[in-house]
Parts: sequence; C-alpha cells; structure tokens
Amino acid sequence: MTTSGPSDPTDRGTERQNWVERRREKIRAEIERNRRGDYTVPTWVLALALALIVGGWLALIFLS
Repeated sequence: MTTSGPSDPTDRGTERQNWVERRREKIRAEIERNRRGDYTVPTWVLALALALIVGGWLALIFLS
C-alpha cells in the first residue's frame, strides 16, 4: 500500500511548481495593472516619505 505523505518528493515538486505558477500569475497581473495606470504606491513608501519630511522639518527647526 502506498501513501503520498510529506516525504514523497514528487509532491514537493508539484507543490513548488504550483507555487511558482501562482507567483508568475501574480507578477503578470501586477504588470498588467501598472500598464493600465492602476499603479499605487506601497504604504511603506508613503510612510517613509512622511517620516523623511517630518524629520527634515524637525531638523530644520532644532538645528537653526
């Protein structure tokens, strides 16, 4: 009797292949959105820009 458990190497290959295909599809979808103009700036970029602006403003106030 054979069972396909986690030690079966063919399951890992299939699982990895499925993961790669899902990843590729997500990348394709993102590129299509960007080409249509639906591009959005990631939240961490906006937070970093805000922190730099506030930090620069505070530096200007305290170092002047």
